[in-house]
Amino acid sequence: MLYHCLGPIVALVLFFTLLGPIAAVKHENFKTCEQSGFCKRNRAYADKVNAGGSSWTSPYALDPKTISVKKGQLTGVVLRTLDDGTDSIRLPLTIAFLDSGVARVTVDEEKRQKGNIELRHGSKARKQRYNGAQDWAIVGGLTLNQAVSSKTENGRTIVPFGPDDSFKAVVKHAPFSIDFMRGEDTQIQFNGNGLLNMEHWRPKVDRVQKEGEPAPPEPTEDEETWWEESFGGNTDSKPRGPESIGLDITFPGYEHVYGIPEHASSLSLKQTRGGSGAYEQPYRLYNSDVFEYEMDSPMTLYGAIPLMQAHRKDSTVGVFWLNAAETWVDIVKTKRSSNPLSLGIGGTTDTHTHWFSENGLLDVFVFLGPTPKDIIQPYNELTGYTQLPQHFALGYHQCRWNYVTDEDVKDVDRKFDKSRIPYDVIWLDIEYTEGKKYFTWDKDNFPDPLGMQKHLDDNGRKLVIIVDPHIKNEANYPVVDALKAQNFAVVNKDNNIFEGWCWPGSSYWPDTFNPAVIKWWKSLFTYSSFQGVASNAFLWNDMNEPSVFNGPETTMPKDNLHFGGWEHRDVHNINGLTFVNATYEALLARDDPKHQRRPFILTRSFYAGSQRVGAMWTGDNLAAWDHLEASIPMILNQAISGFSFSGADVGGFFGNPSKELLTRWYQAGAFYPFFRAHAHIDSRRREPYLAGAPYTEPITQALRLRYTLLPAWYTAFHTASTTGEPVVRPMWYVHPSDEAGFALDDQFYVGDTGLLVKPVLKENVENVDIYLPPTSDVYYDYFSYEPHTAKGSSVRLDAPLLGHTPVLIRGGNILPRKDRPRKSSALMKHDPYTLVIALDNNLEAEGTIYIDDGESFEFQSSHFLHRRFRIAP
Repeated sequence: MLYHCLGPIVALVLFFTLLGPIAAVKHENFKTCEQSGFCKRNRAYADKVNAGGSSWTSPYALDPKTISVKKGQLTGVVLRTLDDGTDSIRLPLTIAFLDSGVARVTVDEEKRQKGNIELRHGSKARKQRYNGAQDWAIVGGLTLNQAVSSKTENGRTIVPFGPDDSFKAVVKHAPFSIDFMRGEDTQIQFNGNGLLNMEHWRPKVDRVQKEGEPAPPEPTEDEETWWEESFGGNTDSKPRGPESIGLDITFPGYEHVYGIPEHASSLSLKQTRGGSGAYEQPYRLYNSDVFEYEMDSPMTLYGAIPLMQAHRKDSTVGVFWLNAAETWVDIVKTKRSSNPLSLGIGGTTDTHTHWFSENGLLDVFVFLGPTPKDIIQPYNELTGYTQLPQHFALGYHQCRWNYVTDEDVKDVDRKFDKSRIPYDVIWLDIEYTEGKKYFTWDKDNFPDPLGMQKHLDDNGRKLVIIVDPHIKNEANYPVVDALKAQNFAVVNKDNNIFEGWCWPGSSYWPDTFNPAVIKWWKSLFTYSSFQGVASNAFLWNDMNEPSVFNGPETTMPKDNLHFGGWEHRDVHNINGLTFVNATYEALLARDDPKHQRRPFILTRSFYAGSQRVGAMWTGDNLAAWDHLEASIPMILNQAISGFSFSGADVGGFFGNPSKELLTRWYQAGAFYPFFRAHAHIDSRRREPYLAGAPYTEPITQALRLRYTLLPAWYTAFHTASTTGEPVVRPMWYVHPSDEAGFALDDQFYVGDTGLLVKPVLKENVENVDIYLPPTSDVYYDYFSYEPHTAKGSSVRLDAPLLGHTPVLIRGGNILPRKDRPRKSSALMKHDPYTLVIALDNNLEAEGTIYIDDGESFEFQSSHFLHRRFRIAP
């Protein structure tokens, strides 16, 4: 044991063996709200309600005669009075009160629920609203609190729930609304602004006057996009007619809202109804292959997690909108004052959100906090915790489209070693295949794939290969032959196999909603079936939104049909999750059941629950400074939304970064939870050793810093996998009382380590101002041990390009690391650990370390070491 003191920071060493300019996104390929029929209709409905002011009354009322509260649930029927007053639409309501203190509100449509509707065009689609999202997204946390009771008074039903009945659901009967209260204050309000809008089934009325017959009635609503909708050369047949759902959700007293990834936007979400600093469009959630996406935009990207958190000083609440269809979210903030003479000075900000999805149930989970952990932990109980990855997956990943031969792969591997640069994984994009047919190898360029993998394995390194969901339509290809013969592909609206275009050209898509397809998919990955693949090879699922080059908005037509008769519009946002789930099961099945290893899969498309089965990255970014800058809030938003294992392509996928940008990106990327460099096929080679002097040295130092800190990263991932707490954490999450930090999104903490990181994100910058909260905590420079105590202001740190990322460690923390440089993480396994002890003002510190075998599931049988360290006078 070696113990030496460096001022108030102490190191304790314990030995135990355990392209250039790129064109902008093609906006014409993707809908705006005005081009999306249901979005346009719901925004118009909101405008109508707002124009009506106090004279507007919502047409929705809860029938008090139908209310029942028993076995942890309130049930009843909400009635929607039609505009002509002739009839009411019955909408079954359930409010479930869970043991976790979470409430769940579900509204269905009785006529569709019972199948009492007629489909147009002879469609084979299901008649019901889609209720299967929970089958893919929810894995637990649904136990009901059987002890809840209620009382009804003054047209309201009140249900106390949560810890010590400290929460209340106040259900107003007419007009229907729900206030969710903590103590005596409303935290979240449903339909407080009267925007609830559930488009009910109705038959299509022929508006064409026939000879000798009276003129048909004029429509009372805009029916332009009810029955069909065209975009990008495709006409959506809409066999069920209009069926969107909309609801306003208000957060009284909350100015900041976060979440609903994925968008290239700020951490604190912006307003969306125009004005200074606001967007004109709502935030869109519709998983899409957005080529060359733009910055500072609410435009949809590759994944969707419809979890939103609202935060104010010492209080966090949230909602989870469980719907797999295309969804838009408007955000408007208003000021109110208890003093009418204050002229807007002071007062409180309310955030009004308006959610609308194309179809499905209205299904919303409510989290009343009050701490950030009180949101993320029950959310992860519902959707599953972040996967505890294999240890190697936290190392550095080297990728490009494409390494062209097996000798090329081995040459890159040797050059890393010659340059003494650590890495763990090398990746192969689509060109490794024979003619872009997955489960094959190009025999000319990869004649000995097993020898290539053996070469990598000699230093404990891994290979990741890509397998996308499009299956090439080519004769004598056994995979597509089986797909067609067994009717395992997604079909079009006419129930014929759907053919689209992707990288291979003509392609079909396996329907991974079908259990039989998942079983077949698993069989393709066995070592005997996928020949040439060794046990150190893992998987990359790209293009799984799904991307269809000739489809509307570069994806499938919405009236395609999936297993069970569900339309693609019903399930679009969970399509990618089902594909990764099938691959995850396949990687488990290829191993001996007694010696299964944790799968590693990277996915581009994701939904709530995807965190259980892999990692994600932010897609096809650009070699540009603004894309580096945007990567931090994007990754932080993923983390607070339950999906911590995230990263961005270091260096930018498109284009050719300057040496300065490349260096800064490595320095930042070393603190991404998922750390991978990737580049387009047309970009120049840019492996770290090619940067040349003086840039290779700081890039190498960034990589070595990542490897030094792997024990801390692995411990942080263990925490995320057991409590849901993010691996990287924004300032507001760690310091929920400090209002100055609520909008900060360019600095962050790593787990519970106390490491506070502020990468350089702009060109020609040699120092950064890092904000420190108004506490008495002392922070130390991680490299020089210099103490800092800013107490609510910023301190300036030197950040020379040829130096390192500015990093502080908060006093009171003990940080585990390994200091011996190695070629890969596998070769570090038996190296000694170093504990860095940063004492607080009371000369105290504590921290944890988690250790297991780094690859198997034996930790689930208590085969691990989890130790807490504490030092005090």
